[in-house]
Amino acid sequence: MHLPGGLKKTANEKPSAHRLTEPAPVRWVLTGMALLFLGLFLVVPLASVFSQALEKGFGAYLAAIREPDALAAIKLTLIAAGISVPLNLVFGIAASWAVAKFDFRGKSLLITLIDLPFSVSPVISGLIFVLLFGLQGWIGEWLSANSFKIIFAVPGIVLATIFVTFPFVARELIPLMQSQGRDEEEAALVLGAGGFTTFFRVTLPNIKWGVLYGVILCNARAMGEFGAVSVVSGHIRGLTNTLPLHVEILYNEYNFAAAFAVASLLAFLALLTLVAKSIAEWKVREQISAE
Repeated sequence: MHLPGGLKKTANEKPSAHRLTEPAPVRWVLTGMALLFLGLFLVVPLASVFSQALEKGFGAYLAAIREPDALAAIKLTLIAAGISVPLNLVFGIAASWAVAKFDFRGKSLLITLIDLPFSVSPVISGLIFVLLFGLQGWIGEWLSANSFKIIFAVPGIVLATIFVTFPFVARELIPLMQSQGRDEEEAALVLGAGGFTTFFRVTLPNIKWGVLYGVILCNARAMGEFGAVSVVSGHIRGLTNTLPLHVEILYNEYNFAAAFAVASLLAFLALLTLVAKSIAEWKVREQISAE
């Protein structure tokens, strides 16, 4: 191969390091811009939340968290996440296994439906549940006549949370399982293993870090969801307020110290999610590169 200036390069010759990297000033500028962006949009807001939460002292911070309405919001948030995450885990694994390992009619439609919550505003999705299950909704009168309450109650919050979070596990597992192919499953079936044995002995061990990664993202979204839950909750203090809704109410009442104290719980959850997400993401990349 001929290069400008009379230089020649053989087929087996590797490019030198200086040809693969940008000049040092360019690297410094790009690195500085990235650090500045992270500082302004991540570090500073997080520091502000914790500093405002502790502004009146640690005693006031604990009092804001131990307040009955705050404890009720924490409990409801854990209930919504505790129901929606396992259900979405089962759905995500089943859907990704079907998409990645089998060919069937309607496969593209299933993938499109999985992506639906990403394209619909959470507020619109909450409004859909109101139109379906509200007192003036399609089946609202029947629910009311049979003493079933979904809207402005815990079931509506759980349904809204499930809807906005169900793509996360499936969307993380589909590309991972597609990259692994079907060879190991087909070999297990040829050797006499059944469908469930193949799944639990072959498929699941290969996707365990992807499952964890999807569950982390799903749980973070479930605990931090605001739009859809806000529409279906009714904002009843101590009954249907999750943590994000409770923070909004405290802030609107100019109770800033308590608002930031409760918000710090969500910020702490976000930090834990980032750490766990980074570990799971590294494991997934390592697993894919080993394939």
